[in-house]
Amino acid sequence: MNRDISSIRRDYQLASLDEASSAANPMDQFEHWWEEAIKSNIDEVNAFVLSTINEKGAPASRVVLLKNFTPEGFVFYTNYESNKGKEIATNPLVAINFFWKELERQVRITGSIKKVSMQESEKYFHSRPLGSQVGAWSSPQSKVIPNRAYLEDIMNANLDKYKEGNVPLPPHWGGYIVHPTSIEFWQGRSSRLHDRLYYTLNENHSWTKERLAP
Repeated sequence: MNRDISSIRRDYQLASLDEASSAANPMDQFEHWWEEAIKSNIDEVNAFVLSTINEKGAPASRVVLLKNFTPEGFVFYTNYESNKGKEIATNPLVAINFFWKELERQVRITGSIKKVSMQESEKYFHSRPLGSQVGAWSSPQSKVIPNRAYLEDIMNANLDKYKEGNVPLPPHWGGYIVHPTSIEFWQGRSSRLHDRLYYTLNENHSWTKERLAP
């Protein structure tokens, strides 16, 4: 086994990113990159890292799945009583990061976060498979449980309870939207001279675009 981690490297040469060819609005630029990512058949293309801050000021990160994006922001769904939900309630400032290695790209986003409407959460919840709907009722997310059997017993009981369907939206489950205040588009380039375009939101809701050194 090769344990020489320092020797692992890759020279990025697939594409470039410049001010002239990029959109003035970062959400338009994200949509352009998103469409290219979809066409590239990237596995779990909608996966991104969500970083939050707890009440002690310590950061925490985990991978979640994007379920929608609009000109206003990026939407995902989760258990509001999970660790991430508690951290969001304490500090509504978050960071998210998409990494599409097949395209040698990443998108780094910071912004504020809030819950989507109950109607929007309910609509998405009922679009999920039955097992996923029941699972939202069955998992006390982030809480300590005695063993796997404990979780499976709850799941089986709820599957029986809701075997006819018509699973209601749990009051502790729903969506969040991240409203971006900065978005960075990173394109890998040769010799680590990467392209980085950084957009910041102004008070008049316009965007400023700047190039950052790699």
